[in-house]
Order: sequence, then C-alpha cells, then structure tokens
Amino acid sequence: MRLRAHQNKLKIEHSILGGLRPVLERLVENEDIRAVIPGVIRPVRDARGAVRIRVTVPVQNGWKAIALAAGARQELFISTPLGQADLEKRIEAALRG
Repeated sequence: MRLRAHQNKLKIEHSILGGLRPVLERLVENEDIRAVIPGVIRPVRDARGAVRIRVTVPVQNGWKAIALAAGARQELFISTPLGQADLEKRIEAALRG
C-alpha cells in the first residue's frame, strides 16, 4: 500500500470517503499545510450531499477536523501552524475547487 501521496503531505493509511480525496489533494497544495492524515470512518445519518469539512479541536501540531460525505464521517488530522479561521478559509477554497 502506498502510504504517502501528493507531495508527501497526504498520508493514506485508511480508506478515504468518496469525493474527499480531490479536496484533500487541493488542500495540501498550500505551503502552510504540513500534512493531512485521514482517520477512522464511521457511518452517520446526517452526512448526505456534497463533501463538508468542519474544523473541531486543536491537537498538538495542528487541528482535528471531521469530513462528512456519502453517509459517513471521517476524522482528519491536519498538521499546520495556521489558526482555526485561516485553516477554515483554506478548506473552503479546497472544497470549491
């Protein structure tokens, strides 16, 4: 299995929700994003429609976020020095394409 992809910033160790990978690849193009590590996928009822990403809590080297799509949620660990507001702007830009 290929563990690293796209400039060695997107670490793939688990499956990725449908439609989320292109968004993450656009997100890691920012030089302020050191790495994105997708985590566990769990089914949820409120994850219909387009991919959504919500920044939730700070972690040791960045932020934890939750991606919602295709009837499931996936944890994302984003390594970055950015504050929450700046990261959310970059995520919105990546979601727009």
